[in-house]
Amino acid sequence: MRNVQFTETVLRDANQSLIATRLPYSKFEPILTTMDQAGFYAVECWGGATFDVCLRYLHEDPWERLRKIRSHMPNSKLQMLLRGQNVLGYKHYPDDFVKKFVQKSVENGIDIIRIFDALNDLENLKVAIEETLRCGAIASGTISYTTSPVHTQENYVKMVKELKEMGVQTICIKDMAGIMGPQEAYNLVSAIKDAVDLPVDLHTHSTTGLAFMTYLKAVEAGVDIIDTAISPFSGGTSQPATETMAYALRQLGYTVNVDDKALIKMADFFKPIRNEYLKDGTLNPISMSTDTQCLTYQVPGGMLSNLLSQLKMMNALDRFEEALVETPKVRKDMGYPPLVTPTSQMVGVQAVTNVLTGVRYEKVSSEIKAYCRGEYGKTPAPIDPEVQKKILGDEKPLEGRYADTLEPIFEKTKEQLAGVARCDEDVLSYIAFPQLAEKFFEERKAREENVATYCIEEA
Repeated sequence: MRNVQFTETVLRDANQSLIATRLPYSKFEPILTTMDQAGFYAVECWGGATFDVCLRYLHEDPWERLRKIRSHMPNSKLQMLLRGQNVLGYKHYPDDFVKKFVQKSVENGIDIIRIFDALNDLENLKVAIEETLRCGAIASGTISYTTSPVHTQENYVKMVKELKEMGVQTICIKDMAGIMGPQEAYNLVSAIKDAVDLPVDLHTHSTTGLAFMTYLKAVEAGVDIIDTAISPFSGGTSQPATETMAYALRQLGYTVNVDDKALIKMADFFKPIRNEYLKDGTLNPISMSTDTQCLTYQVPGGMLSNLLSQLKMMNALDRFEEALVETPKVRKDMGYPPLVTPTSQMVGVQAVTNVLTGVRYEKVSSEIKAYCRGEYGKTPAPIDPEVQKKILGDEKPLEGRYADTLEPIFEKTKEQLAGVARCDEDVLSYIAFPQLAEKFFEERKAREENVATYCIEEA
């Protein structure tokens, strides 16, 4: 029978989902050579929240992290997750920044860029796709999967056809909330395979308990690649276990070319790391459990934790159920955006605000205003006109693509950072996260001065 390939997520989405991306490079460096020999289709190791967290919490240069991974994994395709025109931040950036970021990502070691948009607005994917292809990397055009009256199989297939016309080499179905059931997976994968002759990758989460069944039916329908996580970092809000899926698919007669001995070494390596995070509380056992609330409220695991965190800070945990019920209502008002970064945060915060103020949309964030103005792109369905009017007043929504209104930023910022930024990568880090990057540059300089002083004293 045909071959099914695996993308391993432990270096990115698995640890992002379970331990909020708190996995420093030093923890996993010793296993990289083994991972390089495991026979994965790709190793997802960068993008998503890794960039932000490296600067904010891990005191690492994300670019240096990528270069180090590349040096230890010369035989593997390295993959990153890119939020289209948002790149790795939470707002839209000018085209020159998007292009430069893609260019430097490829130069520093990325082979596959999985490009998605929180609204599935193709205009927000275009520049990143074009630049990825120009740089010689694989552009994986991505559907942010969700369900709503407007998110139909027909519309997803239409999107896939348009992505193919844009030049993508693979299609990814990104089910960030783990809400795709086995029959939905079978139907959608079948329809996509009938519509385009491109490899299809399915990404889901084990949050609701559906993922293993969903993967099996997707494979039956012809999916080419599935995203899995080595067992110690699998399950719950992460992906299904790599070893389990390999075992099951082989038993069903499929060819799986991952090396079982390498997988055993990986699992043995990550078990004590997982136990360490369980012991210090970084890994909450709840994150590893099954939560079927997502099936009712369409709320991804990470968003659920954010809702709880917000309410806890406001001493309003008793309003959690109300906030959960309000979330799909806000999503409907906002035109049914898929709940993925950054729209998940915006919808979640607004739901909590609506509940706590007692008057819907009396108070709104600057992000929701920007969303209603059209700065995040075209919404899947129209925003409720009354809600939009209440939020914007007499202000008219934008017409056309928001990025077209933004001035180029890279060269201007590079000049401003003369003497501070040491390379183009530093400039990109600063544009994406100015305050974090500035603090990191200062810390880096202080560390180097300390080392220099120590060396002089030793001499």
